[in-house]
Amino acid sequence: MARAAAGASLTRLLETLDPQAPLAQRHLWLIAVLDWVRGDRASPQAAASRVTLLLDAVQARPDVQLKLQQWWLALTGTVDASTLLADFGFAPRTAFMSELAARLRHKLLPGTPETNDASELFSLAVGGSFDAQWLAALDDVTLRRLAALFTAPSPVPGLTLWQRELLEAINFCAGQIRATGFAAELRQRMSAPARQTQPFHDLAADVEALRAAFVATPREPQEVEAAATRLRERLDACRQAANSVYAHLEEHGISVGLVFMLRQLRERVLRVRELMDCLLSATPLTATARLLSRLAGTSEERRSLRALFASNSSLLAAKLAERSAETGEHYITRTPAEYRSMLGKAAGGGAVTALTTTAKFALGALGLAAFWGGFWAGAMYSASFVLIQFLHWTLATKQPAMTAPAMAAKLKDLSRRDAVEDFVDEVTHLVRSQVAAVVGNVGMVTPCVLLISYAIYLASGHNMISHKEADYVFHSLSLLSPGTLFFAAFTGVLLFASSLIAGWAENWFVLHRLDSAVRYNPRITAVLGVARADRWARFMREHISGLASNISLGFMLGLLPPVLAFVGLGLEARHVTLSTGQLAAAAASYGLDALRMPALWWCMAAIPLIGVLNLTVSFYFAFRLALRANNVSGVDRQRIRSAIWARLRRRPASFILPQA
Repeated sequence: MARAAAGASLTRLLETLDPQAPLAQRHLWLIAVLDWVRGDRASPQAAASRVTLLLDAVQARPDVQLKLQQWWLALTGTVDASTLLADFGFAPRTAFMSELAARLRHKLLPGTPETNDASELFSLAVGGSFDAQWLAALDDVTLRRLAALFTAPSPVPGLTLWQRELLEAINFCAGQIRATGFAAELRQRMSAPARQTQPFHDLAADVEALRAAFVATPREPQEVEAAATRLRERLDACRQAANSVYAHLEEHGISVGLVFMLRQLRERVLRVRELMDCLLSATPLTATARLLSRLAGTSEERRSLRALFASNSSLLAAKLAERSAETGEHYITRTPAEYRSMLGKAAGGGAVTALTTTAKFALGALGLAAFWGGFWAGAMYSASFVLIQFLHWTLATKQPAMTAPAMAAKLKDLSRRDAVEDFVDEVTHLVRSQVAAVVGNVGMVTPCVLLISYAIYLASGHNMISHKEADYVFHSLSLLSPGTLFFAAFTGVLLFASSLIAGWAENWFVLHRLDSAVRYNPRITAVLGVARADRWARFMREHISGLASNISLGFMLGLLPPVLAFVGLGLEARHVTLSTGQLAAAAASYGLDALRMPALWWCMAAIPLIGVLNLTVSFYFAFRLALRANNVSGVDRQRIRSAIWARLRRRPASFILPQA
């Protein structure tokens, strides 16, 4: 029944075939035929069988076969297949932002079949993983029948139209490779041996040699093979020269634009090799089907913004994770002495946060507009966090986003027998460090805020904040408030975002060699002097990451809530140390009577959960980024979880206190 229905619909399609129809109608017929081939998309083999059914129906009717061949000649006469073969799947410009804009246009704007652009027509007619699968499933017999039906002579003697298009596509694609290889951004970053061998210089000559050998009459197979071998070797040399740029990027900073150019160049080299296989391999029809299948898969990826960012940001993510891992090692304590040092540094951070809390309430008393109140709150937070950085103290919630990459780096080699136990040791060190930091922050900010509030009362006769303000704090921090825990998780996202900004800023600083500019630029040294310029260069190189992280976090905590409120998103920040300071100020406003207030205890119950969410959310996102950046896969997660739970049962105290 299904086969009969398919045959009937095919008959109707063939009846509508008109090689003299307008351009759009001819292309719509192609789209309809391919839709018929897909059927219900039940299986690729079923679609491949429909191609056989189509060939049987066409060959059974000579008049339809003639019209189909005329339609094919009209199609190839108006649509340049060589541009599809050479350029489909590649950005029209070797620039990341241009490709991003092009993909957005493809997503937002509809295409039209009234086009002589082969790539645009291919995107409309073919695209997606299913098309790639059924094209790959075509057998040799079907491919030979398709070739016999559609093979047409070209204006060049001795060549079919398909062979001429392949030669043109190889020439076009090689020209793009050569142009990219001569780009100043890449050429200056290639290794010295790669520049000296000049692999891109003779690429055009090798392509022309292959073309001349292939179109020669008579064609000499040995000369064709020799020319093809030289071209393949030249392509390998170009690829190796481009790969030498990665070493420079690893050392001097990553540029997404440069990574995009390198990936485009590498893919074009692979495309030329595929085109050569279609032209020269022992099974050219199979190679052609394989190429078309890849192009169909590329069509789906070509529309994906996520794929664009994922493929071109992986190296940048690796560099960000690497820089964060280097910083994160300093936040992990492994000995009792390091644990005590962490407690001391966290206590210092808590003392500074007490001053920040006081300044926050003083700022609120000014009655500024929402935006300016948020702006100056962000500036005040940033100044506080930078002060903590320069005093070499610590803020607990900033640690997870830095320590997660250091942890992920430990997962690179779990093949050793004791590797899992070593990783569990690192987990206990990390958790213990976070506990020490939170205890130090919270344990110091509370008494400091109470002392400051008492001092203000003695000096002015008024508490730091009024009962009305205290009631607002109790309401906003209460565990019963529906937004408290959600806002705490949102703050964890902000903490992770600040670590990304820190890594990006440091990478940008290194990429543009700003430390060298500060140290040696004549105008700067004329103002600062050589010695002072050198000190400033070293200072900026050492602290740029911390400054970017602290300043960005401060402004996100202060400015982002009023900005989001303006657009109707009532998101607020709930930072465990700042929230504890605000709660202490609210309790001081009521004095000892606060201890009899249920609202205080509901807030105190929320503080540990706020801390847990701040830490775990930021750690989760940073850990996922680090796993992707380090290409960690196939990790036996159940094995790791079991080892962690076993350690927790055997030695639970090791997650809280250092072991002697």
